[in-house]
Amino acid sequence: MLPSKSWTGYAAAIVGVAVVSVAIGAILPLARIANVSMLYLLVVLAVATRFGSGPAVLASLLGFLAFDWFFVEPLHTFTVSDPEEWLSLLLLLVASVVTGQLAAAQRRRADEAHRRELEALQLYSVGRYLATAPTLDAALQCTVDYLCSALRLEGCAVLLADADGRLVPRARAGSAAATGGETARWLLAADSGTQATAQPRRWVRVLPPRPPHGPAAPSPRHRFDLPLHAGTAPIGVLRVLAAADQPVLSREAVRLLEAAADQVALVVERARLQEEANAAEVLRRTDELRAALLSSVSHDLRTPLASIKAAAGSLRQRDVAWSEAEREGFAAAIEAEADRLNRLVGNLLDLSRIEAGALRPEQEWYPLSALVEDVLGRLRPLAADHPIAVDVPDALPPVLLDYVEIDQVLTNLIENALKYTPPGTPIRVAARARGDVLEVEVADEGPGIPAAALPHLFDKFYRVAGGAGQPRGTGLGLAVARGLVEAHGGQITVDSVPGHGTRFRFTLPLSAPPEPPPAPVPTSGERID
Repeated sequence: MLPSKSWTGYAAAIVGVAVVSVAIGAILPLARIANVSMLYLLVVLAVATRFGSGPAVLASLLGFLAFDWFFVEPLHTFTVSDPEEWLSLLLLLVASVVTGQLAAAQRRRADEAHRRELEALQLYSVGRYLATAPTLDAALQCTVDYLCSALRLEGCAVLLADADGRLVPRARAGSAAATGGETARWLLAADSGTQATAQPRRWVRVLPPRPPHGPAAPSPRHRFDLPLHAGTAPIGVLRVLAAADQPVLSREAVRLLEAAADQVALVVERARLQEEANAAEVLRRTDELRAALLSSVSHDLRTPLASIKAAAGSLRQRDVAWSEAEREGFAAAIEAEADRLNRLVGNLLDLSRIEAGALRPEQEWYPLSALVEDVLGRLRPLAADHPIAVDVPDALPPVLLDYVEIDQVLTNLIENALKYTPPGTPIRVAARARGDVLEVEVADEGPGIPAAALPHLFDKFYRVAGGAGQPRGTGLGLAVARGLVEAHGGQITVDSVPGHGTRFRFTLPLSAPPEPPPAPVPTSGERID
Protein backbone atom coordinates (compact mmCIF):
# COMPACT_ATOMS: atom_id res chain seq x y z
CA MET A 1 0.00 0.00 0.00
CA LEU A 2 1.36 3.40 -0.97
CA PRO A 3 1.55 6.05 1.71
CA SER A 4 -0.89 8.93 1.63
CA LYS A 5 1.80 11.35 0.45
CA SER A 6 2.39 9.25 -2.72
CA TRP A 7 -1.34 9.13 -3.48
CA THR A 8 -1.42 12.90 -3.08
CA GLY A 9 1.42 13.26 -5.62
CA TYR A 10 -0.32 11.12 -8.24
CA ALA A 11 -3.58 12.97 -7.70
CA ALA A 12 -1.74 16.28 -8.09
CA ALA A 13 -0.26 15.03 -11.39
CA ILE A 14 -3.75 14.16 -12.76
CA VAL A 15 -5.25 17.46 -11.63
CA GLY A 16 -2.34 19.48 -12.99
CA VAL A 17 -2.51 17.86 -16.42
CA ALA A 18 -6.26 18.44 -16.51
CA VAL A 19 -5.89 22.13 -15.62
CA VAL A 20 -3.18 22.68 -18.25
CA SER A 21 -5.30 20.88 -20.87
CA VAL A 22 -8.22 23.19 -20.14
CA ALA A 23 -5.86 26.19 -20.35
CA ILE A 24 -4.49 25.05 -23.74
CA GLY A 25 -8.05 24.46 -24.99
CA ALA A 26 -8.90 28.03 -24.05
CA ILE A 27 -5.76 29.50 -25.63
CA LEU A 28 -5.71 27.74 -29.03
CA PRO A 29 -9.01 29.20 -30.39
CA LEU A 30 -7.67 32.66 -29.67
CA ALA A 31 -4.10 32.28 -30.91
CA ARG A 32 -2.03 29.60 -32.56
CA ILE A 33 1.06 29.22 -30.34
CA ALA A 34 3.89 26.96 -31.41
CA ASN A 35 5.03 24.36 -28.89
CA VAL A 36 2.13 25.15 -26.60
CA SER A 37 2.52 21.58 -25.37
CA MET A 38 5.53 22.76 -23.35
CA LEU A 39 3.06 24.02 -20.78
CA TYR A 40 2.81 20.46 -19.55
CA LEU A 41 6.43 20.77 -18.47
CA LEU A 42 5.32 23.21 -15.79
CA VAL A 43 3.14 20.51 -14.27
CA VAL A 44 5.95 17.96 -14.54
CA LEU A 45 8.42 20.30 -12.86
CA ALA A 46 6.02 21.23 -10.07
CA VAL A 47 5.04 17.63 -9.37
CA ALA A 48 8.65 16.40 -9.53
CA THR A 49 9.85 19.13 -7.16
CA ARG A 50 7.08 18.56 -4.67
CA PHE A 51 6.36 14.81 -4.84
CA GLY A 52 9.27 13.06 -6.58
CA SER A 53 9.92 11.06 -9.73
CA GLY A 54 6.90 8.69 -9.71
CA PRO A 55 4.20 11.38 -9.96
CA ALA A 56 6.43 13.29 -12.41
CA VAL A 57 6.55 10.31 -14.80
CA LEU A 58 2.77 9.96 -14.53
CA ALA A 59 2.37 13.67 -15.34
CA SER A 60 4.66 13.25 -18.39
CA LEU A 61 2.62 10.32 -19.74
CA LEU A 62 -0.71 12.01 -19.06
CA GLY A 63 0.49 15.20 -20.74
CA PHE A 64 1.62 13.23 -23.79
CA LEU A 65 -1.69 11.38 -24.07
CA ALA A 66 -3.88 14.42 -23.31
CA PHE A 67 -2.20 16.59 -25.93
CA ASP A 68 -2.47 13.79 -28.52
CA TRP A 69 -6.17 13.17 -27.66
CA PHE A 70 -7.42 16.74 -27.49
CA PHE A 71 -5.16 18.83 -29.72
CA VAL A 72 -3.54 16.65 -32.47
CA GLU A 73 -5.46 15.88 -35.66
CA PRO A 74 -7.52 13.71 -35.87
CA LEU A 75 -8.98 14.83 -32.54
CA HIS A 76 -10.16 12.44 -29.82
CA THR A 77 -8.10 9.58 -31.15
CA PHE A 78 -4.56 8.46 -30.50
CA THR A 79 -3.91 8.36 -34.25
CA VAL A 80 -1.58 11.03 -35.64
CA SER A 81 -2.09 12.09 -39.26
CA ASP A 82 1.10 14.14 -39.61
CA PRO A 83 4.34 12.21 -39.02
CA GLU A 84 6.00 15.39 -37.75
CA GLU A 85 3.49 15.46 -34.95
CA TRP A 86 4.82 12.10 -33.79
CA LEU A 87 8.25 13.62 -33.46
CA SER A 88 6.84 16.56 -31.50
CA LEU A 89 4.89 14.27 -29.21
CA LEU A 90 7.89 12.04 -28.63
CA LEU A 91 10.08 15.05 -27.89
CA LEU A 92 7.41 16.27 -25.46
CA LEU A 93 7.40 12.90 -23.72
CA VAL A 94 11.19 12.62 -23.58
CA ALA A 95 11.60 16.22 -22.40
CA SER A 96 8.92 15.75 -19.76
CA VAL A 97 10.42 12.53 -18.43
CA VAL A 98 13.99 13.88 -18.41
CA THR A 99 12.91 17.17 -16.83
CA GLY A 100 10.86 15.35 -14.23
CA GLN A 101 13.74 13.04 -13.34
CA LEU A 102 16.18 15.92 -13.04
CA ALA A 103 13.81 17.93 -10.87
CA ALA A 104 13.07 14.87 -8.73
CA ALA A 105 16.80 14.14 -8.33
CA GLN A 106 17.38 17.73 -7.32
CA ARG A 107 14.57 17.43 -4.79
CA ARG A 108 16.08 14.22 -3.41
CA ARG A 109 19.47 15.89 -3.03
CA ALA A 110 17.88 18.85 -1.26
CA ASP A 111 15.97 16.52 1.06
CA GLU A 112 19.12 14.52 1.75
CA ALA A 113 21.06 17.71 2.50
CA HIS A 114 18.29 18.82 4.85
CA ARG A 115 18.30 15.46 6.61
CA ARG A 116 22.08 15.53 6.94
CA GLU A 117 21.93 19.05 8.35
CA LEU A 118 19.25 18.03 10.82
CA GLU A 119 21.25 14.94 11.76
CA ALA A 120 24.39 17.04 12.29
CA LEU A 121 22.47 19.50 14.46
CA GLN A 122 20.99 16.68 16.50
CA LEU A 123 24.39 15.06 16.96
CA TYR A 124 25.86 18.43 17.93
CA SER A 125 23.11 18.86 20.51
CA VAL A 126 23.84 15.43 21.97
CA GLY A 127 27.55 16.23 22.16
CA ARG A 128 26.86 19.61 23.76
CA TYR A 129 24.63 18.07 26.43
CA LEU A 130 27.25 15.44 27.21
CA ALA A 131 30.10 17.96 27.30
CA THR A 132 28.52 20.79 29.29
CA ALA A 133 26.51 18.98 31.95
CA PRO A 134 28.05 19.35 35.43
CA THR A 135 27.77 15.64 36.34
CA LEU A 136 27.57 12.32 34.53
CA ASP A 137 23.98 11.69 35.62
CA ALA A 138 22.93 15.15 34.43
CA ALA A 139 24.65 14.57 31.06
CA LEU A 140 22.93 11.21 30.56
CA GLN A 141 19.54 12.61 31.59
CA CYS A 142 19.79 15.57 29.20
CA THR A 143 20.81 13.21 26.41
CA VAL A 144 17.92 10.76 26.79
CA ASP A 145 15.45 13.64 27.16
CA TYR A 146 16.71 15.15 23.91
CA LEU A 147 16.72 11.85 22.01
CA CYS A 148 13.20 11.07 23.18
CA SER A 149 12.00 14.49 22.04
CA ALA A 150 13.96 14.79 18.77
CA LEU A 151 13.16 11.29 17.48
CA ARG A 152 9.63 11.18 18.93
CA LEU A 153 10.39 8.03 20.88
CA GLU A 154 8.00 6.55 23.39
CA GLY A 155 10.89 5.97 25.80
CA CYS A 156 14.68 6.15 26.02
CA ALA A 157 17.08 5.07 28.75
CA VAL A 158 20.76 4.51 29.50
CA LEU A 159 21.42 1.37 31.54
CA LEU A 160 24.92 0.70 32.87
CA ALA A 161 26.32 -2.52 34.28
CA ASP A 162 27.03 -2.67 37.99
CA ALA A 163 29.73 -4.75 39.68
CA ASP A 164 27.58 -7.89 39.42
CA GLY A 165 26.89 -7.47 35.69
CA ARG A 166 23.29 -6.33 36.15
CA LEU A 167 21.90 -3.42 34.16
CA VAL A 168 21.01 -0.46 36.36
CA PRO A 169 19.10 2.53 34.91
CA ARG A 170 21.16 5.74 35.16
CA ALA A 171 18.86 7.98 33.10
CA ARG A 172 15.40 7.50 31.61
CA ALA A 173 12.82 9.50 29.70
CA GLY A 174 9.33 8.70 28.50
CA SER A 175 7.74 5.34 29.13
CA ALA A 176 8.82 3.34 32.17
CA ALA A 177 8.85 0.24 29.94
CA ALA A 178 12.14 1.49 28.53
CA THR A 179 13.90 0.40 31.72
CA GLY A 180 11.92 -2.73 32.49
CA GLY A 181 12.58 -6.31 31.56
CA GLU A 182 15.73 -8.33 31.73
CA THR A 183 18.95 -7.52 33.52
CA ALA A 184 20.95 -10.72 33.32
CA ARG A 185 21.37 -11.83 29.69
CA TRP A 186 22.43 -8.60 28.07
CA LEU A 187 26.13 -9.47 28.02
CA LEU A 188 25.45 -12.58 25.96
CA ALA A 189 23.29 -10.66 23.54
CA ALA A 190 25.77 -7.82 23.21
CA ASP A 191 28.91 -9.89 22.97
CA SER A 192 27.89 -13.49 22.15
CA GLY A 193 30.96 -14.81 23.94
CA THR A 194 33.48 -13.23 21.55
CA GLN A 195 35.44 -10.03 21.46
CA ALA A 196 33.28 -7.03 20.68
CA THR A 197 35.73 -5.80 18.06
CA ALA A 198 35.32 -9.04 16.09
CA GLN A 199 31.64 -8.33 15.43
CA PRO A 200 30.01 -5.34 13.79
CA ARG A 201 27.85 -3.20 16.01
CA ARG A 202 24.25 -4.26 15.83
CA TRP A 203 20.95 -3.62 17.48
CA VAL A 204 19.89 -6.44 19.75
CA ARG A 205 16.60 -7.51 21.25
CA VAL A 206 17.08 -9.31 24.56
CA LEU A 207 14.20 -11.48 25.73
CA PRO A 208 13.30 -11.35 29.40
CA PRO A 209 14.31 -14.37 31.49
CA ARG A 210 11.89 -17.26 31.46
CA PRO A 211 10.09 -17.78 34.77
CA PRO A 212 10.67 -21.13 36.53
CA HIS A 213 7.16 -22.25 35.60
CA GLY A 214 5.52 -20.83 32.53
CA PRO A 215 6.45 -19.02 29.31
CA ALA A 216 8.68 -16.01 29.10
CA ALA A 217 7.07 -12.63 29.61
CA PRO A 218 6.20 -10.83 26.39
CA SER A 219 8.65 -8.19 25.19
CA PRO A 220 7.59 -5.01 23.42
CA ARG A 221 7.99 -5.38 19.66
CA HIS A 222 9.38 -1.91 19.21
CA ARG A 223 11.99 -1.92 22.00
CA PHE A 224 15.64 -2.10 20.95
CA ASP A 225 18.97 -2.14 22.77
CA LEU A 226 22.22 -0.72 21.43
CA PRO A 227 25.27 -1.98 23.39
CA LEU A 228 27.67 0.60 24.81
CA HIS A 229 31.32 -0.43 24.54
CA ALA A 230 34.39 0.95 26.30
CA GLY A 231 37.17 -0.53 24.23
CA THR A 232 36.31 -4.22 23.91
CA ALA A 233 34.20 -4.46 27.04
CA PRO A 234 30.44 -3.81 27.05
CA ILE A 235 29.49 -1.39 29.82
CA GLY A 236 25.75 -0.98 29.25
CA VAL A 237 23.04 -0.37 26.68
CA LEU A 238 21.19 2.53 25.14
CA ARG A 239 17.58 1.35 25.13
CA VAL A 240 14.93 2.97 22.92
CA LEU A 241 11.20 2.37 22.82
CA ALA A 242 9.87 3.41 19.42
CA ALA A 243 6.47 5.05 19.20
CA ALA A 244 3.53 2.73 18.57
CA ASP A 245 2.60 4.54 15.34
CA GLN A 246 6.21 4.39 14.06
CA PRO A 247 7.62 1.04 15.24
CA VAL A 248 10.38 1.09 12.58
CA LEU A 249 13.24 3.52 13.12
CA SER A 250 14.47 5.49 10.11
CA ARG A 251 18.05 5.23 8.88
CA GLU A 252 18.72 8.76 10.13
CA ALA A 253 17.38 7.88 13.57
CA VAL A 254 19.53 4.75 13.68
CA ARG A 255 22.64 6.71 12.72
CA LEU A 256 21.93 9.34 15.35
CA LEU A 257 21.33 6.72 18.04
CA GLU A 258 24.51 4.85 17.14
CA ALA A 259 26.54 8.06 17.23
CA ALA A 260 24.89 9.02 20.53
CA ALA A 261 25.71 5.59 21.93
CA ASP A 262 29.37 6.07 20.98
CA GLN A 263 29.47 9.45 22.70
CA VAL A 264 27.62 8.19 25.78
CA ALA A 265 30.10 5.30 26.09
CA LEU A 266 33.02 7.75 25.80
CA VAL A 267 31.56 10.05 28.45
CA VAL A 268 30.90 7.14 30.83
CA GLU A 269 34.41 5.81 30.31
CA ARG A 270 35.89 9.29 30.72
CA ALA A 271 33.99 9.73 34.00
CA ARG A 272 35.28 6.37 35.22
CA LEU A 273 38.86 7.27 34.28
CA GLN A 274 38.45 10.66 35.96
CA GLU A 275 37.32 8.98 39.17
CA GLU A 276 40.32 6.66 39.03
CA ALA A 277 42.63 9.60 38.34
CA ASN A 278 41.16 11.53 41.27
CA ALA A 279 41.59 8.53 43.55
CA ALA A 280 45.18 8.11 42.36
CA GLU A 281 45.84 11.82 42.92
CA VAL A 282 44.42 11.60 46.45
CA LEU A 283 46.66 8.61 47.16
CA ARG A 284 49.66 10.42 45.70
CA ARG A 285 49.05 13.51 47.81
CA THR A 286 48.44 11.37 50.87
CA ASP A 287 51.77 9.62 50.31
CA GLU A 288 53.50 12.98 49.84
CA LEU A 289 51.95 14.36 53.02
CA ARG A 290 52.83 11.23 54.95
CA ALA A 291 56.41 11.36 53.71
CA ALA A 292 56.66 15.08 54.51
CA LEU A 293 55.10 14.54 57.93
CA LEU A 294 57.49 11.71 58.76
CA SER A 295 60.49 13.67 57.48
CA SER A 296 59.53 16.85 59.29
CA VAL A 297 58.18 15.50 62.54
CA SER A 298 60.84 12.83 62.95
CA HIS A 299 63.58 15.49 62.74
CA ASP A 300 61.81 18.11 64.82
CA LEU A 301 60.73 15.62 67.48
CA ARG A 302 64.05 13.87 67.82
CA THR A 303 66.08 17.08 68.12
CA PRO A 304 64.32 18.46 71.22
CA LEU A 305 63.97 14.98 72.68
CA ALA A 306 67.72 14.49 72.32
CA SER A 307 68.37 17.86 74.00
CA ILE A 308 65.96 17.06 76.84
CA LYS A 309 67.52 13.62 77.33
CA ALA A 310 71.04 15.05 77.34
CA ALA A 311 70.16 17.80 79.84
CA ALA A 312 68.24 15.42 82.10
CA GLY A 313 71.07 12.87 81.93
CA SER A 314 73.59 15.56 82.91
CA LEU A 315 71.50 16.58 85.91
CA ARG A 316 71.39 12.96 87.09
CA GLN A 317 75.19 12.56 87.02
CA ARG A 318 76.38 12.23 90.64
CA ASP A 319 80.09 12.17 89.85
CA VAL A 320 80.11 15.73 88.52
CA ALA A 321 79.70 18.72 90.79
CA TRP A 322 77.53 21.02 88.69
CA SER A 323 77.31 24.62 89.72
CA GLU A 324 73.98 26.25 90.42
CA ALA A 325 74.23 28.23 87.19
CA GLU A 326 74.91 25.05 85.18
CA ARG A 327 71.94 23.28 86.77
CA GLU A 328 69.79 26.31 85.96
CA GLY A 329 71.01 26.15 82.36
CA PHE A 330 70.11 22.46 82.05
CA ALA A 331 66.64 23.14 83.50
CA ALA A 332 66.14 26.09 81.14
CA ALA A 333 67.17 23.92 78.17
CA ILE A 334 64.69 21.23 79.19
CA GLU A 335 61.95 23.84 79.56
CA ALA A 336 62.74 25.48 76.19
CA GLU A 337 62.81 22.17 74.32
CA ALA A 338 59.58 21.06 76.01
CA ASP A 339 57.96 24.33 74.86
CA ARG A 340 59.22 23.62 71.37
CA LEU A 341 57.66 20.16 71.46
CA ASN A 342 54.45 21.65 72.79
CA ARG A 343 54.30 24.14 69.90
CA LEU A 344 54.94 21.37 67.35
CA VAL A 345 52.18 19.16 68.74
CA GLY A 346 49.86 22.18 68.97
CA ASN A 347 50.47 23.04 65.33
CA LEU A 348 49.73 19.47 64.28
CA LEU A 349 46.51 19.42 66.28
CA ASP A 350 45.42 22.82 64.94
CA LEU A 351 46.17 21.75 61.38
CA SER A 352 44.11 18.58 61.78
CA ARG A 353 41.18 20.62 63.17
CA ILE A 354 41.44 23.10 60.30
CA GLU A 355 41.43 20.38 57.64
CA ALA A 356 38.55 18.56 59.33
CA GLY A 357 36.49 21.77 59.42
CA ALA A 358 36.18 21.48 63.21
CA LEU A 359 37.83 24.81 63.98
CA ARG A 360 35.29 27.12 65.65
CA PRO A 361 36.87 30.36 67.00
CA GLU A 362 35.52 31.43 70.38
CA GLN A 363 35.37 35.13 69.57
CA GLU A 364 35.14 37.98 72.02
CA TRP A 365 35.92 41.70 71.86
CA TYR A 366 39.59 42.48 72.52
CA PRO A 367 41.87 45.50 71.94
CA LEU A 368 44.61 44.49 69.48
CA SER A 369 47.26 46.62 71.21
CA ALA A 370 46.96 44.52 74.40
CA LEU A 371 47.25 41.31 72.40
CA VAL A 372 50.43 42.51 70.62
CA GLU A 373 51.93 43.56 73.95
CA ASP A 374 51.27 40.13 75.48
CA VAL A 375 52.87 38.31 72.50
CA LEU A 376 55.98 40.51 72.50
CA GLY A 377 56.33 40.16 76.25
CA ARG A 378 56.34 36.38 75.98
CA LEU A 379 58.83 36.42 73.07
CA ARG A 380 61.20 38.98 74.65
CA PRO A 381 63.84 36.36 75.56
CA LEU A 382 63.97 35.18 71.93
CA ALA A 383 64.07 38.76 70.59
CA ALA A 384 67.04 39.95 72.62
CA ASP A 385 69.16 40.36 69.46
CA HIS A 386 66.46 42.05 67.35
CA PRO A 387 65.12 45.58 67.78
CA ILE A 388 61.32 45.45 67.48
CA ALA A 389 59.30 48.54 66.55
CA VAL A 390 55.60 48.55 67.42
CA ASP A 391 53.10 50.78 65.64
CA VAL A 392 49.70 49.74 67.01
CA PRO A 393 47.64 52.79 68.03
CA ASP A 394 45.66 52.47 71.23
CA ALA A 395 42.77 54.23 69.47
CA LEU A 396 42.09 51.24 67.24
CA PRO A 397 38.58 49.84 67.71
CA PRO A 398 38.25 46.52 69.55
CA VAL A 399 38.16 43.42 67.34
CA LEU A 400 35.95 40.34 67.59
CA LEU A 401 38.50 37.49 67.72
CA ASP A 402 39.60 34.33 69.44
CA TYR A 403 42.39 35.58 71.68
CA VAL A 404 44.34 32.30 71.78
CA GLU A 405 44.19 31.73 68.02
CA ILE A 406 45.21 35.25 66.93
CA ASP A 407 47.92 35.12 69.62
CA GLN A 408 49.22 32.00 67.88
CA VAL A 409 49.10 33.72 64.44
CA LEU A 410 51.18 36.67 65.69
CA THR A 411 53.53 34.34 67.53
CA ASN A 412 54.18 32.25 64.42
CA LEU A 413 54.81 35.31 62.23
CA ILE A 414 57.13 37.03 64.72
CA GLU A 415 59.02 33.79 65.47
CA ASN A 416 59.56 33.30 61.74
CA ALA A 417 61.04 36.79 61.50
CA LEU A 418 63.30 36.14 64.49
CA LYS A 419 64.41 32.74 63.23
CA TYR A 420 65.17 33.58 59.61
CA THR A 421 66.85 36.99 59.96
CA PRO A 422 70.39 37.70 61.17
CA PRO A 423 70.92 39.17 64.66
CA GLY A 424 70.42 42.91 64.75
CA THR A 425 67.80 42.90 61.98
CA PRO A 426 64.94 45.26 62.90
CA ILE A 427 61.39 43.86 62.99
CA ARG A 428 58.25 45.97 62.78
CA VAL A 429 54.75 45.12 64.04
CA ALA A 430 52.02 47.51 62.89
CA ALA A 431 48.24 47.66 62.65
CA ARG A 432 45.79 50.05 61.04
CA ALA A 433 42.11 50.18 60.15
CA ARG A 434 41.33 50.07 56.43
CA GLY A 435 37.66 50.40 55.67
CA ASP A 436 35.80 47.49 57.21
CA VAL A 437 38.92 45.45 58.09
CA LEU A 438 41.80 45.72 60.52
CA GLU A 439 45.17 45.08 58.84
CA VAL A 440 48.04 43.68 60.89
CA GLU A 441 51.60 43.67 59.52
CA VAL A 442 54.79 41.89 60.58
CA ALA A 443 57.80 43.05 58.53
CA ASP A 444 61.54 42.49 58.67
CA GLU A 445 64.60 43.65 56.73
CA GLY A 446 66.19 40.22 56.41
CA PRO A 447 67.38 38.27 53.35
CA GLY A 448 63.84 37.84 51.96
CA ILE A 449 62.18 34.87 50.30
CA PRO A 450 62.76 33.72 46.67
CA ALA A 451 59.89 34.59 44.32
CA ALA A 452 59.45 30.92 43.31
CA ALA A 453 58.70 29.99 46.93
CA LEU A 454 56.03 32.64 47.61
CA PRO A 455 53.05 30.78 46.03
CA HIS A 456 53.79 27.71 48.21
CA LEU A 457 54.69 29.47 51.44
CA PHE A 458 51.38 28.66 53.16
CA ASP A 459 51.28 25.01 52.02
CA LYS A 460 51.55 22.25 54.61
CA PHE A 461 55.10 21.02 55.29
CA TYR A 462 56.58 23.40 52.72
CA ARG A 463 60.00 24.72 53.68
CA VAL A 464 62.07 27.21 51.72
CA ALA A 465 65.35 25.68 50.64
CA GLY A 466 68.15 27.56 52.41
CA GLY A 467 71.85 27.48 52.69
CA ALA A 468 73.96 25.61 55.19
CA GLY A 469 73.38 26.65 58.77
CA GLN A 470 69.99 28.17 58.08
CA PRO A 471 67.36 27.00 60.58
CA ARG A 472 64.83 24.43 59.42
CA GLY A 473 61.20 24.44 60.46
CA THR A 474 58.38 21.96 60.20
CA GLY A 475 56.50 23.89 57.51
CA LEU A 476 53.39 24.01 59.72
CA GLY A 477 53.44 27.48 61.29
CA LEU A 478 52.33 29.48 58.24
CA ALA A 479 49.79 26.85 57.19
CA VAL A 480 48.23 27.01 60.65
CA ALA A 481 48.33 30.84 60.61
CA ARG A 482 46.44 30.93 57.31
CA GLY A 483 43.81 28.49 58.60
CA LEU A 484 43.27 30.48 61.79
CA VAL A 485 42.99 33.81 59.96
CA GLU A 486 40.57 32.42 57.39
CA ALA A 487 38.48 30.91 60.20
CA HIS A 488 38.03 34.50 61.44
CA GLY A 489 36.88 35.64 57.98
CA GLY A 490 40.17 37.34 57.11
CA GLN A 491 43.02 36.85 54.63
CA ILE A 492 46.78 36.53 54.96
CA THR A 493 49.33 37.56 52.30
CA VAL A 494 53.09 37.89 51.96
CA ASP A 495 55.37 40.24 49.99
CA SER A 496 59.09 39.73 49.78
CA VAL A 497 62.02 41.08 47.82
CA PRO A 498 65.26 39.07 48.14
CA GLY A 499 67.79 41.17 50.00
CA HIS A 500 65.22 43.73 51.18
CA GLY A 501 63.06 41.83 53.66
CA THR A 502 59.67 40.17 53.98
CA ARG A 503 56.30 41.57 54.96
CA PHE A 504 53.35 39.46 56.17
CA ARG A 505 49.88 41.01 56.34
CA PHE A 506 46.64 39.57 57.64
CA THR A 507 43.22 41.15 58.02
CA LEU A 508 40.40 40.76 60.52
CA PRO A 509 36.85 41.99 59.91
CA LEU A 510 35.84 45.11 61.79
CA SER A 511 32.34 45.55 63.15
CA ALA A 512 30.77 47.82 65.70
CA PRO A 513 30.93 46.41 69.24
CA PRO A 514 27.60 45.91 70.99
CA GLU A 515 26.18 48.83 72.91
CA PRO A 516 26.57 48.49 76.70
CA PRO A 517 23.31 48.07 78.55
CA PRO A 518 21.88 51.35 79.83
CA ALA A 519 22.46 52.18 83.50
CA PRO A 520 19.39 51.70 85.67
CA VAL A 521 17.56 54.90 86.61
CA PRO A 522 16.89 55.16 90.38
CA THR A 523 13.34 55.67 91.41
CA SER A 524 12.23 57.99 94.14
CA GLY A 525 13.72 56.97 97.46
CA GLU A 526 15.98 54.24 95.88
CA ARG A 527 19.76 54.27 96.09
CA ILE A 528 22.04 52.82 93.42
CA ASP A 529 25.52 51.77 94.65
